[in-house]
Amino acid sequence: MQTIGIIHTPFTNLEDMPIQPAGASDIQGEVVVHEEFAEGLRDLEDFSHIYLIYQFHKATRTELTVVPFMDTVSRGVYATRSPLRPNHIGISIVNLVSVKGNTVNVRGIDILDGTPLLDIKPFIAAFDQVAESRDGWMTATSAEVARKRSDTRFV
Repeated sequence: MQTIGIIHTPFTNLEDMPIQPAGASDIQGEVVVHEEFAEGLRDLEDFSHIYLIYQFHKATRTELTVVPFMDTVSRGVYATRSPLRPNHIGISIVNLVSVKGNTVNVRGIDILDGTPLLDIKPFIAAFDQVAESRDGWMTATSAEVARKRSDTRFV
């Protein structure tokens, strides 16, 4: 697997970052796709939201159980959004603002500056929205998630 670009955001430190895009609704970022992959951005500007799939490049360890940010109980890593997963892969849905050349401007980004980009996919409501879903152990409200900031537990 190879990176296709770099994600740039205002977040230069893993501490005190939003823990999900819901907590970063006004945060702007820039995705710079390597020139050799820029042609793949054609027609992307017609979508309102995109998935960014990226590498948690600052994750230095793997844990199969973690205490997530919105909980006090140890959970299996696959039941969380923790970066300490075996393959250190992250995913965020962000608002697409514009595409200019090999640069994608986005809003609602919760990613560390300099993060390697693995892929971009369009959010398509007919494919991606689930009318009925369960949130498992997660009981926090949208407002609580928006206010929550990261600490050192996953550094």
